[in-house]
Amino acid sequence: MNMIYTCTMNPAIDLFAEFDAFEPYIVNRSHFEDYQANGKAINISLMLKKMGIDSTATGFLGGFTGKFIESTLKNKGIQTAFVHVDGITRINTFIRAGELEYKAVNHGPKISKENQEKLLHLISGLGSQDTLFVSGSLPRNVDDSILIEISRLSKLNGFSLVLDVSSKTLLKCLPYEPELIKPSDEELASFFDMDSNTALSEEQIIAGAKKLLNLGAKHVIISRGAKGAIYLDPGNTLIVNAPKGKVVNTACSGDTMLATFIGSQIKGHTLTEALTFATAAASSTAFTAGLSDLQDVPLLVQHIHVQNKKESEV
Repeated sequence: MNMIYTCTMNPAIDLFAEFDAFEPYIVNRSHFEDYQANGKAINISLMLKKMGIDSTATGFLGGFTGKFIESTLKNKGIQTAFVHVDGITRINTFIRAGELEYKAVNHGPKISKENQEKLLHLISGLGSQDTLFVSGSLPRNVDDSILIEISRLSKLNGFSLVLDVSSKTLLKCLPYEPELIKPSDEELASFFDMDSNTALSEEQIIAGAKKLLNLGAKHVIISRGAKGAIYLDPGNTLIVNAPKGKVVNTACSGDTMLATFIGSQIKGHTLTEALTFATAAASSTAFTAGLSDLQDVPLLVQHIHVQNKKESEV
């Protein structure tokens, strides 16, 4: 039986609060607040569930905040298999006051070597019918080398690995042939020490993505924000635009794109259909305060075009 797992090693509760004004040294009272279970791979589990696809969320959780995240997922019908750790899973605070926005992002707990081994033991139990998403930042005391070890396990056991990490260590994971990686254009520039002061051209992105394929990645999506995305595999180079709209929050768009791209393929859609749906869903998330409910995706799809570049053109 095919099983999907999502791994968030540094999850958080995101507190969103709105104020008329936010002044120092006085009591500022909010007129709106919202608490959300958050983490890049957690978002993937949430989006897959909205598509009717089950997954099991894992990673590290601690304290009362960890209990909140776990209960939120369970209440939404998402299975969990977290490693419970000492300390308190972090709370990140986002404050909007008029036109100003303040962001306070915390470190979270230190993760012991013993608990890291527990997570790796869980992952080592995955088999050839399973898929694992690993997304987001690493918590304190967890070295980037854990990404290489997870990649090694995927090659050894045959499970499909989807990676969305900004660390340059990603390049050392590629010889283990992850199924899909999704760097942004800015991350791609940092991987290969390109000039990050100016936006990469389409040609530069395609050349960089081909390097990632040559290093071992099976499929690559380069997200480009308002410019859409570029997808590459050994036989295809697809360029997709993003629909226009008022951007509210881009933080979870990449997670939405990954979840809905893989989810669409699980549901039997073609590569082009999956990329179109994923781009629309990612834009839908960008146009709302939280994750997309997918209701406006059919409308957004009408404004998306996928160009298949022939090898001679690239």
